[in-house]
Amino acid sequence: LTHTIEVASLSRSLCRSLGLNEDLAEAIALARDLGHPPFGHTVEQTLNQLMQDAGGFGRRRQSLRVVEQLEIKYPEFNGLNLTHEVREGLDPVPQPDTQPALESQVVDIADEIAHSCHDLEDALENGLIEPTALLGIELWKETESTVRKSYARLDPERTRRYVARCLADHLVEDANRQSAANLEEVAPTSSADARSAGRRLITFSLPMRVKIQNLRNFLSENLYHHPGIKEVNQRASQVLQGLFEFYHAHPHLIAERAILRIKKEGVSRAICDYLSGPTDRTAMQHYARHVGTDGLLRELTPQASKQDGPGLRLV
Repeated sequence: LTHTIEVASLSRSLCRSLGLNEDLAEAIALARDLGHPPFGHTVEQTLNQLMQDAGGFGRRRQSLRVVEQLEIKYPEFNGLNLTHEVREGLDPVPQPDTQPALESQVVDIADEIAHSCHDLEDALENGLIEPTALLGIELWKETESTVRKSYARLDPERTRRYVARCLADHLVEDANRQSAANLEEVAPTSSADARSAGRRLITFSLPMRVKIQNLRNFLSENLYHHPGIKEVNQRASQVLQGLFEFYHAHPHLIAERAILRIKKEGVSRAICDYLSGPTDRTAMQHYARHVGTDGLLRELTPQASKQDGPGLRLV
């Protein structure tokens, strides 16, 4: 939820600077992760593997499914009464030979900024990466140098936190500057013009793209493949797989609306809809209740304690 709110905020800020539709970008940003399963991207991959014989799973496709089919708010039709532009912004499969709407491009770049900065900040906060390891990362080094020029006597912890914050500002400024130049060069007079531009118009500058890729490579090597992270991800995958198998054996225990879809779409899809909704904490509670703890939940508990929400969506 924190990530989603940050992406929505960054999207509004960029749209405001570029003269684009703030409300549209915010709606896309808030809806994109509605189909995100608990425990993050690793479990998304696990769920996709479990669903290989039933159409697969992707969080963006699931988000679109939530707003088009699973939510029931109107007597005449399923889904939410969203505009075509919002729903298009959730679709992971772009139209051939066209670019996404400008607001959707804004959300893409805001998501990249939030994802990179939050992953780095979390890694530093939890001691998975030492600040000295970042001295070879140009983007971090530049931002830290700028901070130290203004706050030379700042203590190390406060410096680290402020550099992480300024890093996001630095990326936003570059995206805003380069995107404004792109829009001035192409000068689209309509949404159709922007879609047919032949390239994305909301972008980072080329030098910044190189720096971001270097940061992502560093995070991939030092964070995403960290033994502690891999162990937690493995446990999370086992929790979701255990729940998936349990509900396959006991489909009557999923939500009533999901049960009603079994005849139409099959038990696997109904279970997938059900399991894509809970928070980390709720997924663990259901695992403990139905499958048993058997040591899997121990390492997941700290992560789950940060999750808020009402629990499983009754879809």
